[in-house]
Amino acid sequence: MARSELQKLKILYIKEYLERKSSAERCVSAKELIDYLASKGIASERKSIYRDIEALEEFGMDICRQAGMGGGFYLGDRPFELPELKLLIDAVQSSRFLTEKKSRALVKKLCALCSQDEELLLRRQIAVAGRVKSMNENVLYNVDAIQEAMRLDNPITFRYFDWDMDHRKKFREKYYEASPYALLWENENYYLIAQTAERGITHYRVDRMQNIRLLSGPRLPCPELKTQKFADYSKMVFQMYQGDTVEVKLRFHKSLINVIFDRFGGDCMLIPDGPEHVTFTQKVEVSPMFLSWVIGFGSKAKILHPASVAQACRELALEAAGQYI
Repeated sequence: MARSELQKLKILYIKEYLERKSSAERCVSAKELIDYLASKGIASERKSIYRDIEALEEFGMDICRQAGMGGGFYLGDRPFELPELKLLIDAVQSSRFLTEKKSRALVKKLCALCSQDEELLLRRQIAVAGRVKSMNENVLYNVDAIQEAMRLDNPITFRYFDWDMDHRKKFREKYYEASPYALLWENENYYLIAQTAERGITHYRVDRMQNIRLLSGPRLPCPELKTQKFADYSKMVFQMYQGDTVEVKLRFHKSLINVIFDRFGGDCMLIPDGPEHVTFTQKVEVSPMFLSWVIGFGSKAKILHPASVAQACRELALEAAGQYI
């Protein structure tokens, strides 16, 4: 590359070096920048470095100066602070819908948003291996295709599969057709919430969808999946297992108040019931998953009403206990 063309890259190299090498604990000197540019075949001098720093400041970069021995330049404000990057990395690591390979790739990209010294600190805390992760590499492409369908107001068609005992995909016989309205991250999995001609409002695990294709629009209308109505539907579909929608009254021990709010939200109205318990009423889809959730708290949780749901919970508990008698 000609000398004049290399000079055009000079300010970009300075920007990159400050982003990856500088921090409040480590300043970059003008001499260090001159040496780095020389390694790229770009001649520079101290005055030109100062001019480039000023140009980057006018561009909007928050470049701080530190005088004295060991002084120089470092980036002050960055797009993400270190604790914010740690939160994002934790979310990527814990996401079951991402494969281990994709998690590592995303973590690498997030680490590149801080200095190299800070990256080393972040990487010491990274542990992706051994976590329960998706086995479907196409999840992010599925999300992209679904979002494109929603943007264009198109329905989609796709294959849906289950896993067999040998970790192989077992595709269901038919192609599914649905009008996508929302993507919901629930219980560490991604779900598509859609309107269908056969089942009305329903949902699908995104990591078990494949061969998504956009159909000519428009989508089936579904006013129930807009604004607050969608939030109500998401809350009602308890742990993404379908059942009859029922208003259930429950009695929980006070030690489970955090659990109640985590599951049903902070607006859940709790009514004291004696010194140690509270009662509350929620609309849920009564399913084996919901009943198992209640049973899991043992004597600290009980379904009070309706009697049919309480009886279903009793029968499920007896059925499970029968395996150990």
